[in-house]
Amino acid sequence: MLELSYIRRNPQEVISRLAIKNFNAKPIIDEILAIDEKRRSTQINLDGILAQLNKASKEIGELYKSGKKAEADELKANTGKWKEEITVLEAETKQIEIDLQAKAVLLPNTPHESVPKGKTPEDNEVVHSEGAIPELGAQALPHWELTKKYDIIDFELGVKITGAGFPVYKGKGARLQRALINYFLDKAQEAGYMEIEPPILVNEDTGFGTGQLPDKEGQMYFVGEDKLYLIPTAEVPITNIYRDMVLDSSALPIKNCGYTPCFRREAGSYGKDVRGLNRLHQFDKVEIVQIRTPEESYKTLEEMKDYVAGLLRSLNLPFRVLKLCGGDMSFASALTYDMEVFSGAQKRWLEVSSVSNFETFQSNRMKLRYKKDKDKPVLAHTLNGSALALPRIVASLLENNQTDKGVKIPEVLVPYTKFEYIN
Repeated sequence: MLELSYIRRNPQEVISRLAIKNFNAKPIIDEILAIDEKRRSTQINLDGILAQLNKASKEIGELYKSGKKAEADELKANTGKWKEEITVLEAETKQIEIDLQAKAVLLPNTPHESVPKGKTPEDNEVVHSEGAIPELGAQALPHWELTKKYDIIDFELGVKITGAGFPVYKGKGARLQRALINYFLDKAQEAGYMEIEPPILVNEDTGFGTGQLPDKEGQMYFVGEDKLYLIPTAEVPITNIYRDMVLDSSALPIKNCGYTPCFRREAGSYGKDVRGLNRLHQFDKVEIVQIRTPEESYKTLEEMKDYVAGLLRSLNLPFRVLKLCGGDMSFASALTYDMEVFSGAQKRWLEVSSVSNFETFQSNRMKLRYKKDKDKPVLAHTLNGSALALPRIVASLLENNQTDKGVKIPEVLVPYTKFEYIN
């Protein structure tokens, strides 16, 4: 959530920056400023009456001491009216704050000045590309055929048990999943991240804190009886560990990682681009999260981007890094890099990671602050990234590494899988 003080000081800047996200902020900004003006006017009235009441309370005591009972009683009667006015104004102020928050949460995060303009993924900027595109030949199979050939992932069985988008991993397919998870967690630990195993169900306050609510409730699975949401990513519970906290600056940076299953309804996703592992309702992912000072956050974003690129490099996957344009960015992000790997048999790029800086957007919602010594607490910057999401990594590994002997496992994974080929 954008800070009200920033909106108040820079309304035109907010409007112009959100236009890069193709979001017309002017009507909401106008409403916010009008409500804020009403809030300040009401608060001035409330403060004035409170001051009168405090002054009168002292005078009443002095009048009684001086034997001026009639004057004291008359003044006391006036305080009763003031107390009634205070009750009304306090209720009005509370409602104004609710109205102000309801409007403020409708505004996306403002994009960083380096975010390119654009409306669709085609407008994203490729900032790095690495690795040779595999030449597989006419006999190459897409991953959904390979999984059937080697009996390692059963999509039909998943439909029987749950529904489309919930595959069953079997044998070497299950072991490959476990190997990737452990490899990604071990690499994160080597990079200084502390592992967290969070709950996969979260409450509404947690969903609000990281910006999933009220923006993405339609994409999240909801357990109605308990009013809990299945997480779309480990970012949500891990970042919310620090909600309503004031951290000492010496505790920063905070670097956490965690593996969780992730759940997304993906409503409206149909067609050839969602076949097999391309788009699932349940999938596994290792997430990295950092909490930083504003001065360090963009340097940290570059480091996190390079860290994810290193994971892809170690798997010998051809990949590219994209800086997302305004129209393709998430509601909460200020700057996002997407990582895509090339899927040889499908002959297309598949997104496998997003690395984002949210600046103070999430920390303002969560009231996550830090302070140094006796300084006033200030909002921290939050960042997160997929490191990595498994489904499309697996799809690319299967397709790109298919040989006459079977699917060759990348060398770095063999100590984890305990096998070199899927055959």
